[in-house]
Amino acid sequence: MTATPRIAFLASHTDEAQRALVELSGRHGQCEPADADVLVALGGDGFMLQTLHRHGALGKPVYGMKLGTVGFLMNQHAGGAGDLFERLAQAEPAVLRPLEMMAQTESGASFGSLAYNEVSLLRQTRQAAHLRIDLNGQTRLDELICDGVLVATPAGSTAYNFSAHGPILPLGSAVIALTPIAAFRPRRWRGALLKADTEVRFRVLDPYKRPVSATADSHEVRDVVEVTIRESRDRTVTLLFDPEHNLEERMLIEQFTSG
Repeated sequence: MTATPRIAFLASHTDEAQRALVELSGRHGQCEPADADVLVALGGDGFMLQTLHRHGALGKPVYGMKLGTVGFLMNQHAGGAGDLFERLAQAEPAVLRPLEMMAQTESGASFGSLAYNEVSLLRQTRQAAHLRIDLNGQTRLDELICDGVLVATPAGSTAYNFSAHGPILPLGSAVIALTPIAAFRPRRWRGALLKADTEVRFRVLDPYKRPVSATADSHEVRDVVEVTIRESRDRTVTLLFDPEHNLEERMLIEQFTSG
């Protein structure tokens, strides 16, 4: 990256993020994402995920600044952001590979989406979901009765996955987490750690009586009958982090500070 990279500032709709957008673009200039050397996302983790979904195909590194409620994927926003060019020059990269979800619905339609955090399946009604789990074409669990189940990337393992008592995965581990949500049968099944190139397929066993939705990050598909998940083979994104608080260190700290 050059000493004075071309920056595309992107901001959430909060007042704080919009004020930072005006200040930073006035100081450092502004260009379109396609013409930028780096994207700077101003907001919280939700906005970071929106940025990756909207602009990830450009292949530009993304540096986030925390101007939202949750900022695990963001850097701190110092007053005036300090010397932003210097921070960008010293930032350490973290390369993330998303999951690809393909969901088929009762109507026969198919929907594809990427997930940088997780793909989750959830019951749509008061009745528990009944799911079959296949790995690489082989049935591994004939019937999981649960509120839901999710597959998480290492970067997303500290989010919904961790709240569902799933493991935190180190970056670069080439592993994904398969984690049940309130499993009823098998009663004590805690999920599984899988190689990242594993194809995971969920089949909804009673989709009409017990409807299920599937969500890839924030993209929801309702009334699914089958959902296939695999790690993307051709898409990566690069996040940039300040050296003193990089993503790998944050994930390690999370394992020793969370109750």
